[in-house]
Amino acid sequence: MHLKKACTHILEQLADVCRQIQPEHFAQPVKTLSMATIGQHIRHTLEFFICLERGVGRGVVNYDKRAHDRHIETDKDLAASRIESIKQFVSDLMGDTPLTLEVGYDLSKEQYVTVHTNFSRELVYNIEHAVHHMALIKIGVREIAPYVQLPSDFGIAPSTIRYKEMAGAAH
Repeated sequence: MHLKKACTHILEQLADVCRQIQPEHFAQPVKTLSMATIGQHIRHTLEFFICLERGVGRGVVNYDKRAHDRHIETDKDLAASRIESIKQFVSDLMGDTPLTLEVGYDLSKEQYVTVHTNFSRELVYNIEHAVHHMALIKIGVREIAPYVQLPSDFGIAPSTIRYKEMAGAAH
């Protein structure tokens, strides 16, 4: 499944950031990220995958009900461990499991709308969401941890890469 390969690729890139970054930089507020940390962006990204994993077991996915686990955002080794378990979950799941997505947009109360979806669609969402946060992580890494080596495609959507390659070939 192409989606699983794409997902594994981005998770491996996040794991590589966790391996390379110094613990103090993982949890250091970054001015250009409105004082968020690289660890917070990684935790946020991983918790969406964790919600999907839990949702597959229940048949209902709700990204609003994340744990906001401070341990993942402050402990790069724990984050790396969670990445490995997410990679295993994605690798192991077979078929296109039907799911119900709960979404809530009312700021005054916890009220959800339900939408029919499936595992593949939610995996696509998680990949796109991860790439977006990886672009922000790249900004943070460049500001406070420039020693971290990021691949050229880190935080860039495949469609953008293809567009740039085609635009470059046209000149």
